[in-house]
Amino acid sequence: MIRAEKLCLRIKEKTIFENMSFYIEKPQMVAITGVSGSGKTSLLNCMGLIKDVSSGKIYINNKDCTCLQEKDKISFWENTATFIFQDYGIIDEESVLYNITFSNKKSNQNKAKAYLEKVGLKEKANNIASTLSGGEKQRLGIARALYKKAKIIFADEPTASLDEKNRNIIINLLRECVNNGILVVVATHDDRLSQSCDKIISM
Repeated sequence: MIRAEKLCLRIKEKTIFENMSFYIEKPQMVAITGVSGSGKTSLLNCMGLIKDVSSGKIYINNKDCTCLQEKDKISFWENTATFIFQDYGIIDEESVLYNITFSNKKSNQNKAKAYLEKVGLKEKANNIASTLSGGEKQRLGIARALYKKAKIIFADEPTASLDEKNRNIIINLLRECVNNGILVVVATHDDRLSQSCDKIISM
């Protein structure tokens, strides 16, 4: 599903990473690991077409996505991929339901409640998102990915700062996504999470 050939990223005079090649051939859970500052998040963003590489090639579903036009990137983000950011990417002043659907239509929200139930947040559907804990916001991000029917989930440090209970919940939910045919790629320094993955890309 994702093939990278000799990826290199330079910002000004600094090389963030170079000569990164790998192949992810099927829905699975993949960890990008490395010490702080090694470029984990930058590689994740390049794979998700948020950041352009300096050189090399990225193929997604056998399509060269290295230099896509902005409209094609937007289509990819809307129809294929979703992101769970370290800062959650949540609109704090809106409801939990709105953060999944970005809509106030009843039909959309009724559908979204089924996914909130899967991640244990159904009872908080109408709460303002700012009232959620960190672990609940991560679960909301996963519910949003399921609602979108994303084929790829990119997650940046999805278990950072979570207690053991919430960490286990997030890991199990991500594994369930894989079981449902979704490719999950995480940037992480959490050994417990990386040990739960099927493939590791070391920086």
